[in-house]
Amino acid sequence: AGRMGLEPLFQAWSYFRRRKFRECADLCSQLLERPPGEQELDSEYTVIQAAWSLKTRALTEMVYVDEIDIDQEGIAEMILDENAIAQVARPGTSLKLPGTSQGGGPSPAVRPVTQSGRPITGFVRPSTQSGRPSTMEQAIRTPRTALTARPITSASGGYVRLGTASMLTNPDGPFINLSRLNLAKYAQKPKLAKALFEYIFHHENDVKNALDLAALATEHAQFKDWWWKVQIGKCYYRLGLYREAEKQFKSALKQQDMVDTILYLAKVYLRLDQPVTALNLFKQGLDRFPGEVTLICGIARIYEEMDNISSAAEYYKDVLKQDNTHVEAIACIGSNHFYSDQPEIALRFYRRLLQMGVYNCQLFNNLGLCCFYAQQYDMTLSSFERALFLAENEEETADVWYNLGHVAVGIGDLNLAYQCFKLTLVHNNDYAEAYNNLAVLEMRKGHVEQARALLQTASSLAPHMYEPHFNFAILSEKIGDLQRSYTAAQKSEAAFPGHVDTQQLIKQLKEHFAML
Repeated sequence: AGRMGLEPLFQAWSYFRRRKFRECADLCSQLLERPPGEQELDSEYTVIQAAWSLKTRALTEMVYVDEIDIDQEGIAEMILDENAIAQVARPGTSLKLPGTSQGGGPSPAVRPVTQSGRPITGFVRPSTQSGRPSTMEQAIRTPRTALTARPITSASGGYVRLGTASMLTNPDGPFINLSRLNLAKYAQKPKLAKALFEYIFHHENDVKNALDLAALATEHAQFKDWWWKVQIGKCYYRLGLYREAEKQFKSALKQQDMVDTILYLAKVYLRLDQPVTALNLFKQGLDRFPGEVTLICGIARIYEEMDNISSAAEYYKDVLKQDNTHVEAIACIGSNHFYSDQPEIALRFYRRLLQMGVYNCQLFNNLGLCCFYAQQYDMTLSSFERALFLAENEEETADVWYNLGHVAVGIGDLNLAYQCFKLTLVHNNDYAEAYNNLAVLEMRKGHVEQARALLQTASSLAPHMYEPHFNFAILSEKIGDLQRSYTAAQKSEAAFPGHVDTQQLIKQLKEHFAML
């Protein structure tokens, strides 16, 4: 009698193919709960094994995060990092030392810098978020948002939170009880072992057990399977054993040349603060994989982090030759043009993003700024209105109000500017730039004490910015507090060595002190 409907295992596989992982896992659970008599035995790969393997993969896919793209460096990992190679690196060879700019990027007077001392990029990605703070206090005081260089409290903590989904997957407890698994037995079955490894690594976040399984499996494969070597490398990387990870990735590359492995190995070098080695690795990779977008993009990112903006822009253009819808490249080239005083060209890039269907607060915010500086005033306010409407959190709203404050200063409406900067602080109380600009407005009204208090707040929130230090120095000098003025001017010079006004002020103060 012809039964309608699909065979359950095939149905589950169909769900998996259509990325309906929850339904797939539920159907596999039903198959696994059948009494043993009903399960027809295949020669080697029984229905039970197939259902088990499929459910493992479905549960993994639900919480799967691509390891290449996440790079969270916690406060503990940064401050207690023992992998430092050179304490005093040569200029242009380290990501940790800001100010080693080679390619003449725009000065901090034009392009704002992040806490790590690098110019802000056009695109938020993991590495732009983990700028190295110089002190523990600064690391903890920086607000934790996606837009700042505040490190996460601990990277391992982040992974644990990613993995807690596993307890929800079924109410009777975890699907696979890791403590009772005989890993050696599974390592003998390559088909099951790979699914099980991904489950342990991504879903349960148990790196140690995953590493044990991978070590047994690679031994069973007589060290000839490159896939296991990459997985062992990933485990070592998570455990902070970067040199061991490097060995595994190199060995895997010898056996099987893969773009992914090159990207993992470059991550190891960047974590060890060897950007030049990573650059060479990417360039060698491009000889073997010409036109591979991820590799070109990797080179561009490193140049950008090393403050070599012109080279970065060249490589981002190469990315667009291969893939003209690459959002990161378009955004970075756009922001580069904007800060190079070419808002009309930047506007073309951001309009391109809009045509591609990117529709978010950041894009309209940038469009509003480009329109303002390109003197297309009719579009400026409507762009900012739309940005406010699309803002997903208070930090984004604060950014938009801050930029509206700038527009108000530009058209000479200082009362409106004052209101906008105040609204910025309502939404984000740690917005150093807004404190600095409010102080300037207070100073114009002759409120010296308020201005000083605001500048002190700004300089403590953002020691990497030179403006609050410089303004405080000027203000203190005007009211005759020369000692404080000199201290602040020195901080300003440290933050931006090329600032002429700071140098003149320091020279004047030194002459004063010499006369005393």
